[in-house]
Amino acid sequence: MKRELLGRARRASKLDKVRWLILGSTNIILLLPLFGYAELFVRWQAGVLPWPLGVGVAVLLLVFIVLSPRPIAIAVRGGKRPTAILAITGVIVALLSVFPLIWIIPTWLALLAAFARKRTVIALSVASIVVVNVYVTLVEGVIVPLLLTQTLFTVISVGAVWANLRLWQLAKEAHEGQEALSRLAVSEERLRFARDLNDLLGQSLTDVASRAAHAEQALRADPAAAAAEMFEVRDLARQSLREVRTAVQNYRALDLDEVLASVRAVLEAADVRCTVRADTTALTPESRTLLATVVREGATNVLKHSRAERCTITIEDGVLEMSNDGVSGPAGEHAPNGLAGLAERVRAAGGTLRAEPTREGRYLLRAAVPA
Repeated sequence: MKRELLGRARRASKLDKVRWLILGSTNIILLLPLFGYAELFVRWQAGVLPWPLGVGVAVLLLVFIVLSPRPIAIAVRGGKRPTAILAITGVIVALLSVFPLIWIIPTWLALLAAFARKRTVIALSVASIVVVNVYVTLVEGVIVPLLLTQTLFTVISVGAVWANLRLWQLAKEAHEGQEALSRLAVSEERLRFARDLNDLLGQSLTDVASRAAHAEQALRADPAAAAAEMFEVRDLARQSLREVRTAVQNYRALDLDEVLASVRAVLEAADVRCTVRADTTALTPESRTLLATVVREGATNVLKHSRAERCTITIEDGVLEMSNDGVSGPAGEHAPNGLAGLAERVRAAGGTLRAEPTREGRYLLRAAVPA
C-alpha cells in the first residue's frame, strides 16, 4: 500500500500536487469541529451534559466531520453543488448550536463559501455571530471571549476557503495557458513550414503544369518541340526537388550547443535539476545535428512521460548519455515517431541508440554516433 501511494505521488503531475496541497490545507480548517469533543468532555465531567445526550451529540458531530471534506473536494473538481450534504450538515449545525457548540458553525460557513455568493456567506456569517452571542447572553450572560473567538474562526475559515479556491483557479489557468502556448508553438511551426513550402513549390509546380500542357498540345503537330518541352519539365522537376531537399535539410539542421542550453533551461523551469557535461568540438556537423535531435526528444520524454527531479546529460567521444530519476518499472515500446524513429536514423548513420531503465533506478537514453 505504501509503495502504491509513493508510486502514485511520483507519477502525479504538478497540477495534481497543487490540488493535493489545496485540499490538504483546506481540510486542516475542517478539523476545527474536533474541539467540540473537548468541550463535550468538559461539560460531561461537570455534570452539565447527561451521557445519553452527550453520546447523541458526539455522533452528530462525527457525522458532520466525516461529511465536511466532501464539498471542498467537489468544489476543487468543479462539480455541482452538493445540496444534500450542505443541507444535512446545516441541520446538524442547527441542532448542535442549541448547546451551543460554536466550533462547527465557522466550518459549515466555509463549506457554503465554496458554492454560495460572497454576499450571502458574509450575511450568514454576521447573522450566526449575532444570533449565537445573543443566545449565550440570554442563557449564560455576556461572554466577550465567545464573540471574539467565533468571529476570528469564522473569518479564518471562510477566508481560507475563498483564498484556496482562488489559488486553485489560478493554478488551473496557468496550466491550461502553458498547454495552449505549447500547442500554439507547434501550430505556428507547422504553418511556417507549410507557408515556406507553398512559396517554394507554388511557382515551380505552376511552371511544370504549364510546360506539360504545352507539350501535350504540341505532341501531334511537332513531336520534337514536345520533347524539348518535356526536357524542360524534367529539369524544372529536378530543380524543385533540390530546393525541397535543401529546405528540409535546413529545418533539420540543429545547433547542438544551443539545444543543450535550451533543454537545460526548459528542464530547470520545470523543476528538474539538469547537469550538462558535453564535449562537442570533435563531432561532425551530421553527428551534432543527430545528437541534438536525440537530446530534444529525450527532454520531451522527460517532461511528458516521467516525474523526474534530476537529469544528467553527458557527451563524450560521440556518445550521448541522458539519464533521469523519474521512471520506475519497465518502459513500454517506443513510439514510431519518437525514439523508435530516431533509433532508425542513428543506425542509418552508423550509430546505436538504446533507452531503458537501469539497475540503479534511473532511466538511461544512450546514443553513440560516429565522432
